[in-house]
Amino acid sequence: MISIDPLDQNTAFAEQQHADFPLLSDPTKKTAEAYGVLGAMGVANRWTFYIRKDGKILSISLSPSSSITLRFSSSATTRRLGS
Repeated sequence: MISIDPLDQNTAFAEQQHADFPLLSDPTKKTAEAYGVLGAMGVANRWTFYIRKDGKILSISLSPSSSITLRFSSSATTRRLGS
């Protein structure tokens, strides 16, 4: 999970929720910008990216309440973020 909140807030959230997955604190918003999820008001959209171990994106769910999911076939041309 990536959040634009500061590290101390993410740490408290993870402890409160007993998170068993890694959280990335992105207060500079560079990662959110790289993934294209930073909204006009400077807040990240709640999109879910399903990423293979080799860094290729398999699918993107656009929001928790949306039924829209973008899926990428294995034959589709993909690139790593930042490259």
